[in-house]
Amino acid sequence: MPDRLTSLDLTFLAAESAATPMHVGTVDIFEPPEHTEDGFDYESLVALIRDRIAFVPRYRQRVQQVPGRFAGPVWVDDEDFDITFHVRRSALPRPGTHAQLLELVARIMSRRLDRARPLWEMYLVEGLQGDRFAIIAKSHQALVDGSSTVDIGQVVLDSTAHPRETPVDSWQPEHPPSALELLAGVFSDAMRHPTAVLELARAEMASLTGQTSVREVLGDVVGSVVAQRHVQESSLHVKTSGQRRFTTVETSLEDYRKVRAMHGGTVNDVVLAAVAGALRAWMMTRGESVSPTRGVRAVVPVSIRDDEEDGEPTSLGSRVIASTVNLPVGENSPVMRLHQISYQTKAHKDTGRAVSARSLVGIAGFAPTTLHALAARVAATTIRPADDVVITNVPGPQFPLFAAGARMLASYPVVPLLQGQGLAVGVTSYDGKVSFGLNADRTAMPDLAVFAQCLTDALDELVDTTTGSRNRAARGRKSKPRTKKAGA
Repeated sequence: MPDRLTSLDLTFLAAESAATPMHVGTVDIFEPPEHTEDGFDYESLVALIRDRIAFVPRYRQRVQQVPGRFAGPVWVDDEDFDITFHVRRSALPRPGTHAQLLELVARIMSRRLDRARPLWEMYLVEGLQGDRFAIIAKSHQALVDGSSTVDIGQVVLDSTAHPRETPVDSWQPEHPPSALELLAGVFSDAMRHPTAVLELARAEMASLTGQTSVREVLGDVVGSVVAQRHVQESSLHVKTSGQRRFTTVETSLEDYRKVRAMHGGTVNDVVLAAVAGALRAWMMTRGESVSPTRGVRAVVPVSIRDDEEDGEPTSLGSRVIASTVNLPVGENSPVMRLHQISYQTKAHKDTGRAVSARSLVGIAGFAPTTLHALAARVAATTIRPADDVVITNVPGPQFPLFAAGARMLASYPVVPLLQGQGLAVGVTSYDGKVSFGLNADRTAMPDLAVFAQCLTDALDELVDTTTGSRNRAARGRKSKPRTKKAGA
């Protein structure tokens, strides 16, 4: 029998609406291959995906409902699977600017995936300045669970310019089960796993009765009166529209290491401190109160060690849990903000289950795209009305990666927004850089580029504390080129 969607997978399908597309994305920028005459074009990308898609078989499967919805739907092979439907081609008017690329990303990420087909898309964007190109990928959160399925971005990248050999793919779609076979599978599952079937039925009923948010489907209750007041006062809590605004910030990993060496903590703590400083400055530009006790609650998924007795993890998905950090935006001192954040995150490190960045990058077959998808899944199931922002920070390899010989220059995650959220922050470190992907509601955050500049300035402020006041003017002059602003 085909695999049945888990209750969590079904939750993400039920929670999706026009205002809250439930997919996670990535924007990768490449330079053309050096040693090939043909370069990299649409046919190259299609051929690459065709060679590697056998490693992620669920990317050729669609969701099939059970007659009468007596149980959750199942994954079945798409008999009409057409790779060219999912791998698409786009172009910017040459020479395409970074701002134009970001505007395209925002429009692509605003559109929901087709439920009648496998739940993913990938776009080749040609015409960027410097003869570069971009690959925009998005996968539904029901698709990537880190156990049976990893993100397709994990299998298309190589550590060298010479693509690795892959076995011949002789895939033929299995005929989808009949209605009678689907119903027989329901009864079989009920005999073996009655509790799981009841859980799936509950999630399915929730989707039919209009409980469409992740919090509603999972049975969460709205918080206290204090939480309600907090939600109303925060610029980060908005009426989510169906349109997005996306921008990026590129910084140097060495800057975070300098701050860590001077003040302690981890690179992740410095990232969170920079975001806290950016939120403080951005709120002040909006005239919002930043009293000394003001904080922003951030849901920060973190990676942990697996607790299996034999020391072998059951899945990559079991390594990610949610953590909540109160970002002290009311604190004026950047160093004190960092110390307060480090104190909070230390509690997780003291459990002995925290995974270091070096260990995480060493996971066999690791790519940041999968862990961002898993982090977004965890955040969606744990965020509460009083929480302000989701921040996913995934350490990537500090060496170049390639797609069919084309070197990847930068990678920016696109973390989905939940209902009521105005901003989601994705962070990936790769090849000496720390890259931010800022996904925001288009209507609620027309000043996203202002927040991006505040983020660069907040990092500069932290680095200034390691070099002394004599270098502050020089640091300020260098900060401007780091921020790549979005289009209008």
